[in-house]
Amino acid sequence: MAERHKKEEDREALAGLSPVPQPHRVNHSYSQQLRGNPGEKRHQGRKHSLDDIPRPVDRDLSDDEFFNRSSSIATSNSINDGGGKDYVASYRLDQSLLMDDGTEDVRQCQLLQEFVGAAAGAAIFKVPVRAAVHPGRPPCLELRPHPLRETQVGKFLRNIVCTETQLWAGQENGIRYWRFEDSFEPGLHGKARRGDEDAAPFHESVNTSPTLCLSVDNGNRLVWSGHKDGKIRSWKMDQPVDDDSPFKEGLSWQAHRSAVTSIIMSSYGDLWSGGEGGVIKIWPWESIEKSLSLRPEEKHMASLLVERSAIDLRSQVTVNGNCSISSADIKCLLSDHIRAKVWCAQPLHFSLWDARTKEFLKVFNIEGQIENRVDTQSSQDQPVEDEMKVKFVSSSKKEKHGFLQRSRNAIMGAADAVRRVATRGAGAFVDDNAKKIEALILTADGMIWSGCTNGMLVQWDGNGNRMQDVNPHARAIQCLCTFGTRIYIGYVSGMVHVTNLEGNPIAGWVAHNGPVIKMAVGNGHVFSLATHGGIRAWNTSSPGPLDPVLRAELAAKESTYTKRDNIRILIGTWNVGQGRPLHEALMSWLGSVSSDVGIVAVGLQEVEMGAGFLAMSAAKETVGLEGSSIGNCWLDAIGRALEENTTFERLGSRQLAGLLVSLWVRRSIRMHVGDIDAGAVPCGFGRAIGNKGGVGLRIRVYDRIMCVVNCHLAAHLEAVNRRNADFDHIYKNMSFTRSSTGLNNAAAGVSTASHTVRVPNASGGNSSEEQKEAKPELADADMVIFFGDFNYRLFGISYDEARDFVSQRCFDWLREKDQLRAEMKAGKVFQGMREALIRFPPTYKFERHRPGLAGYDSGEKKRIPAWCDRVIYRDNRSGEGNDCSLQCPVVSSILLYEACMDVTESDHKPVRCKLHVKIAHVDRSYRRKVFGEIIQSNEIVRSFLEELRYVPETIVSTNSIVLQNQDTSILQITNKCVKDKAIFKIICEGQSTVDDGEPAEYHPRGSFGFPRWLEVTPAAGIIKPECSVEVSVHHEEFHTLEDLVDGIPQNWWCEDTRDKEALLTVIVRSSTSTETRRHQVRVRHCLSSKTVRLGSKSGSKKGSGGSFNRAESDAADGAINSHNP
Repeated sequence: MAERHKKEEDREALAGLSPVPQPHRVNHSYSQQLRGNPGEKRHQGRKHSLDDIPRPVDRDLSDDEFFNRSSSIATSNSINDGGGKDYVASYRLDQSLLMDDGTEDVRQCQLLQEFVGAAAGAAIFKVPVRAAVHPGRPPCLELRPHPLRETQVGKFLRNIVCTETQLWAGQENGIRYWRFEDSFEPGLHGKARRGDEDAAPFHESVNTSPTLCLSVDNGNRLVWSGHKDGKIRSWKMDQPVDDDSPFKEGLSWQAHRSAVTSIIMSSYGDLWSGGEGGVIKIWPWESIEKSLSLRPEEKHMASLLVERSAIDLRSQVTVNGNCSISSADIKCLLSDHIRAKVWCAQPLHFSLWDARTKEFLKVFNIEGQIENRVDTQSSQDQPVEDEMKVKFVSSSKKEKHGFLQRSRNAIMGAADAVRRVATRGAGAFVDDNAKKIEALILTADGMIWSGCTNGMLVQWDGNGNRMQDVNPHARAIQCLCTFGTRIYIGYVSGMVHVTNLEGNPIAGWVAHNGPVIKMAVGNGHVFSLATHGGIRAWNTSSPGPLDPVLRAELAAKESTYTKRDNIRILIGTWNVGQGRPLHEALMSWLGSVSSDVGIVAVGLQEVEMGAGFLAMSAAKETVGLEGSSIGNCWLDAIGRALEENTTFERLGSRQLAGLLVSLWVRRSIRMHVGDIDAGAVPCGFGRAIGNKGGVGLRIRVYDRIMCVVNCHLAAHLEAVNRRNADFDHIYKNMSFTRSSTGLNNAAAGVSTASHTVRVPNASGGNSSEEQKEAKPELADADMVIFFGDFNYRLFGISYDEARDFVSQRCFDWLREKDQLRAEMKAGKVFQGMREALIRFPPTYKFERHRPGLAGYDSGEKKRIPAWCDRVIYRDNRSGEGNDCSLQCPVVSSILLYEACMDVTESDHKPVRCKLHVKIAHVDRSYRRKVFGEIIQSNEIVRSFLEELRYVPETIVSTNSIVLQNQDTSILQITNKCVKDKAIFKIICEGQSTVDDGEPAEYHPRGSFGFPRWLEVTPAAGIIKPECSVEVSVHHEEFHTLEDLVDGIPQNWWCEDTRDKEALLTVIVRSSTSTETRRHQVRVRHCLSSKTVRLGSKSGSKKGSGGSFNRAESDAADGAINSHNP
């Protein structure tokens, strides 16, 4: 009878904890009883040690500790039962996620009070700064806002180039381009596929193999693309397009057996291509021009014509099987238009070629040392099996070590192996890959700059001599571009740095939240492409006086492009104690309260334990593997409870030993949630084993970053400092560098390393900028939610006292003895974070399968009940009363925080927490339109842009040059401006056969290249104010060896240049101008020379003019000498 009475009491106690009000029942907490009638008799239990402690009440706590969210959104209902005892009425959850007008109905929901931990002085725990316009970078045009990664599978953008009127992008399934005139137009929304809804209008090609490289041929209005299938394709810039159908390629041919990694047009109009295995091929312009002239129905013949004209440079420098250049893949090609050379960059070597004669000049390494022959044999890595071996203690009858000792030795051996392999891997990365070449550019002063993976920027002269190196940012360089006298550097960190031509830094800013993989200049902007596919345009004058004007104008119109959305998030945590999933338990825990939530995050601890499993898990982590069959079983069971594929979709998961975290999103809001990445930080056994630690997932929700971290911290009552240290280690080292889904990570630019070992900066410096970059990734999130088995216990209280307080539901007293609350109040852990006031019984430790509060551990150890399982969060609020805005974009409140006491399958009770989250974000499509309106209507902006059109006055000494055989003429270009430098470039707009009485018809070569009989040195450079530069215009007989011309074997031959005239154009601009001025110079070769046929290669010799011109080219290196006129 007594047992039945006790069960009824337990059942009533559990019912009193429910958020749904019970009919004709008023629930009182112990603290509320203390505020009752002073004469009322209180509980006469044991003489508790807490009786002498001042009794706190919720309303008396200071504001910096608690924040009553009820007052800001919903008014709490005070109910008086006649005895003078007020209490906050329980709320009823609204079952609708969104109302018809798009706003969530929270009028019927009373939000829970929250405890706020003390904020520490460390900047890493402060709320990240948010604003309508980013204060730390210039205002930019978002041509293509950051798309969710899941929408880009098989369609990632890889590279970009600019023509005079368009931006072209190569993607994994073809080509697309934007017209500059459409840059400010709003997105296509419903007409565009997912991921491009907010992008400016664009046109897309038919599907092709992944596009790896692009090159622009302005002379023939073509864009050339190199593809993974080894083909090179041409695309017309001005072709008519239909918005409903993709445009098609022009000329295409099979250029390489494997991927084409780089293509360029040389200064003589030939197409050079590099591929895998160090293969370099030249496609002469003569064969390309002929193929382009054929009709569409002759497409096959055109392709065959180009394929047969190929010149394989690698085979020409291979003698007796020994090749002068490395067999490593070609990273990039560069045309030195100033000296008519071509640079070929491989990861650790450069090779230099003559663009006119196609001769091999030299090969040198990244240190500038000339190499006569490169060893192509790849060195074998030293075996590391010995490092991976786990040393188990041998079992011997004479040994007295028990099972626990052997298990400990096994785990410690695995931890030691993991640490050694990770350290060796990190060191190998630094040693072998730190100096790999990633990018190459030619600047206006004639210097070549290379960017390396260690952040080093190296300057070379035109002959391949290393001049200097600088390190403006200690991160891997991904791309380079130049405009005027500036160099733009894109980094893997998302930074863009700007330097002058001497390498001195000018500015730097975070351009993207992912690696900047490509940059291009056009239409007065520098376009940057991030690895996630977002494209932004930065004015070439930035940073400059235009930026604050644009920033102020955009901020003033914030309300016009601000959007707000609401979402509910359910967080569940459960230490399952190596149990197996039961559908009934999962439904009681998650399924019963998920009907009105948009996102569900579930964290499990102790999914699987044991020394063998932990050692195996640690070994798998070193090679990027994770998960277990039991973990997958739990995920499937949770999916069934949440009606996976019907109501919810599984977004991703991450498992580290016994820790498992997973995310689920409602299908109706799936289009707004994505970019999921995962991370893991082990904390057990030397910070290498995952029996303790944290696993996290990072997602974008309505363009805001949210992180959920499932933790299992150090156990035992006295290990408070260890728990604090575990949290600190997880917070500072959680790195989301691994996608938790099966996407194409390589294409997406996502690292596939399971655990990134952070190595010191290459520079070894401790600058404030580097310290700022060391800021943890969790610190940059808009919302961070920690949950799990934190293992904080109750202190200063006995087992019996705790049981009595729990039975009386005196949780206000128990909270005062909570270790976690005390540590948060002191600012030692979870700094500045929030937790709802706990109004449920302690969730640890219970006897399995024993229901009710009587299930607390009553064994020999009698562990004191404790709130081990918790949910703590931080949003964008830096203080109280912050409204949801672009300055404070994520504002959260707690609707539900409770334990599921009816679940008995573990020694812990599952805990769930429901958050109501308000999110403010930018309508990027509309803001682009607003940005365009400011550019076009603001008088200050228009006046400044007009100033950028200024071009220095220049004079060209002549507009007509006549050359005889081997003749040289000097063309003088004078800068008349007294203040600004003039930047010039000489191109050839075409060649014509002179015929008296007939108008000249000029036919341009590729990229306005020079005819082979003409040498112009230097063809580009900088002219100082009131100075001039002399340009040598020289006629040279052309000798070459081509295996096939139009498919016919040829001997050495000399091109006939009779009656030819070339139209040279001198293009002049200032260092910042967006406009150019042009001077035309006609160069005629008036005397003919008969074709010279030579029988063998050894019999060919160059005239004196050729050797003179080579010396002249060498003298032109450096600053391109200019002198006073």
